[in-house]
Amino acid sequence: MVELEFRDKTKALIDSLKNICANYGLGNDGNEFKIITQTFLYKFLNDKFAYEAKQIDEKVASSEKWEEALVAMSEDELEMLQLQMGGDTARLKPHHFISYLFSKQNAPDFAKLFDDTLRDIALTNNDVFAVKTDGGAKVVLFDRISEYIADESKRDAFCRAIINKLVEFSFERIFTQKFDFYATIFEYLIKDYNSNSGGKYAEYYTPHAVARIMAAILVPTDQKGKVKNVSCYDPSAGSGTLLMNVAHAIGENRCSIYTQDISQKSSNLLRLNLILNNLVHSIPNVIQGNTVLHPYHRDGKDLKRFDYIVSNPPFKMDFSDFRDELDSKENKERFFAGIPTMPKKEKEKMKIYSLFLQHIIFSLKSGGRAAVVVPTGFITAKTGIDNKILGYLVKNKLVSGVVSMPSNIFATTGTNVSILFLDDSNKEKVILIDASNLGEKIKDGKNQKTVLSADEEQRIIDTFNAKEAVEDFSVAVSHDEIEAKNYSLSAGQYFDVKIEYVDITPEQFAEKMKSFTSNLDSLFSQSRDLEAEIKKQLVGLKHDN
Repeated sequence: MVELEFRDKTKALIDSLKNICANYGLGNDGNEFKIITQTFLYKFLNDKFAYEAKQIDEKVASSEKWEEALVAMSEDELEMLQLQMGGDTARLKPHHFISYLFSKQNAPDFAKLFDDTLRDIALTNNDVFAVKTDGGAKVVLFDRISEYIADESKRDAFCRAIINKLVEFSFERIFTQKFDFYATIFEYLIKDYNSNSGGKYAEYYTPHAVARIMAAILVPTDQKGKVKNVSCYDPSAGSGTLLMNVAHAIGENRCSIYTQDISQKSSNLLRLNLILNNLVHSIPNVIQGNTVLHPYHRDGKDLKRFDYIVSNPPFKMDFSDFRDELDSKENKERFFAGIPTMPKKEKEKMKIYSLFLQHIIFSLKSGGRAAVVVPTGFITAKTGIDNKILGYLVKNKLVSGVVSMPSNIFATTGTNVSILFLDDSNKEKVILIDASNLGEKIKDGKNQKTVLSADEEQRIIDTFNAKEAVEDFSVAVSHDEIEAKNYSLSAGQYFDVKIEYVDITPEQFAEKMKSFTSNLDSLFSQSRDLEAEIKKQLVGLKHDN
C-alpha cells in the first residue's frame, strides 16, 4: 500500500511539472522533456542527500528541519559528512537545497539564482555525473532551465512555480524501494519523450517484456548472486531499458555499465535511469556518439570486450554519408562479413543492424553472453552479409538460441522481430523458439501492439533455459543440423511435418469421390456459362466516335 501511495504521489509530481510547462507555453515543446527530467532529477538528488545525511548523522536525523542542521555545520564537518556518503549521492552545499531557493523565491532575478544553483550543482559534481561525447566534451547535469522561456518577464514566475511544487513532497521514504518501482516511475517520467518519431536518429524504446526475457535468459535464476565484477554493454543504448534489466538481474553493485548512443537526448535519459537505479558509478562510461563510426570504449588501443552485451539496434538507417569511412583496414576484422553497399534508391533502408551485430560479435569477451533484437528476416537470410554472419555464428558455435516474437510486440513498428542469444560456451544444442502465436493484441493509441502475459513470458524463459523441445513451439537442434539448413535459425523449419491418416471404408471413399466430382462438374458448368457471357458482352461493344 505504501509503495502504491509513493508511486501515485511521484506520478502526481511529474504531472504537476508538466502542467507548469503547459501554463508557460512549453507543453509538447522540444525542450519540455529537458525541464521535466532535470527538475525531477534536482528534486531526487536533493532528497537523496537528505536521506543519506540522516542515515549518517543523528543530529541531522533528529532535527525538525534537516537543512538547518546542515547549515549549522562547519565546512570541515560538512566535508566529513559528504565523504561518508555513497558514491551515488550528489555533493550539495546548503545554498543548493530546495528549501534555500524556496526561501529566496521573492528575490529579484530569481530565475538567474535558480539557474545558477543548478549549474553550480552540475559543475560541483561534474566528475561523477557528466556524460561524455566521443570527442571528449562533457554534457553536464543541468541546463539553464529558465532560458527555455522565451519571454524573460515570465522566467521568475516560472521558476517560482517549479520550486513551490518541488517543496510539497519528499522522496526520502522512496529510497528503500526496489528496481520495479523505479522502472515504472522512469517509464512514466519519459513516456511522452521517448518515442521513435524523432527522425533520422530516433530513440528506440524496447518493450519491458522483451527486456525481461533477455535478462532472465542471460542471467538465469541459478546464476543470480554468483555473477560479480562484470561489464555490461549496449552500443545503441537508448534510454537504457535493456541494461537496467540485466544490471538488476546481476545486482547493481556487481556490474559496471558501458554504453554508447548517437542521441544526446537518449544519453541524458540514460543518465537519469542510472541515477534512479543506483548505477551512478557507471555514468562516466556513458558516451554520446556514433558507435559504428567511432566506437569509444577501449582497452589500450584495442576495442574493449565485454562480459554481457544487450542491444536493440536501429534496423534500417541511411548511413551513406559515412559508409566509405567504415571500409578501412582497421575495420576489416570488426566488420568481418562486410559493409552493406549503398542502394541507388531508398538509402534510408540501408541495413545498419548488420553493422551493429558484427560490432557486438567483435566486442564480446571469450565466454561472454549477448542478446540482440534483430528483424526476423535476418534469421533465415539465404544470401549476402546476413547469411555470412549466420554462417560465422554457427560455425564458431556462438549461438545459444533464438526467440521469434509475436508481430507488433513493438507498437511503433510492423517489423517482426526475434531475439538472438549468443554464448560461446554453448557447444551443445541450440534452442529455437517460435513465440509468434503468443500474446494478446490491444490498441495503443493509433497503433496495435501485442502484449505477452506474465505466464507467457515465463513459458519462453523456462523453455529456453531448459533447452526443452515442445511440439509446435520449440526445438533443440545441433549446429550441424543448422548448417544443413543453410544456417536458418527459424524454429518452424525444424518442426516435424505431420500427416494425419484416417481409415475409411470403400463406400465412404466412393461417396467422397462422388462429392468431389459433383463439385467439379458444377464449377466447370459455371465457368462455361461465364465464358459465354463474356463473349456475348464483347460482341456488343461498339466504338463511339
